[in-house]
Amino acid sequence: MNRDAKFWGSIAIFQVIFGLVVFAVTRNYYIGEEPGQDAPPMSMDRPALELPSGITAADISRLGTAAPSTSVPLDPEQLSRQADEYFADRQYDKAAELYDRLLDFGPNNVEIHNNLGLTLHYLGRSTEALDRLNKGVAIDPDNQRIWLTLGFVNSQLGNVEEARTALTRATQIGTNESIRQSAQTMLEELP
Repeated sequence: MNRDAKFWGSIAIFQVIFGLVVFAVTRNYYIGEEPGQDAPPMSMDRPALELPSGITAADISRLGTAAPSTSVPLDPEQLSRQADEYFADRQYDKAAELYDRLLDFGPNNVEIHNNLGLTLHYLGRSTEALDRLNKGVAIDPDNQRIWLTLGFVNSQLGNVEEARTALTRATQIGTNESIRQSAQTMLEELP
């Protein structure tokens, strides 16, 4: 089966022409270009993202404006650990932001209200701190720790009677002896 040069030349030309036609057709398909028009930039040709059903723009905005590559986790347990680390490192502004975000996951979680209240106090936003702590007390009036924190913040602000009331409550409820002892010590230090 010896083929001559004319045969192989025609096969080569056919392959080249066929390849160019396939390239032209598929290029137009993927770019969406009509013949005779300049191709639009790729970013303008992409369709808008559609949100899965049930998710609104408000849900997206509650997640914050952080880019996905940032180190802020979306899992509540990870958020809580990160917030506690920021608090321990005295990065109160970052801790407050994460505690506030945690309230989206658990608006009735008294521990989050407690932690956010104390953090706000350390940021010098004591009016907000008292508001947050009072909300926590309203959610669970038998939470010993939040009464201790409420008493501490009030004592720091010079609200002696409010501090006395909160600290006394912290000594009377709950089973945590360490919290009870701290409340008792603060009570004894009040004027």
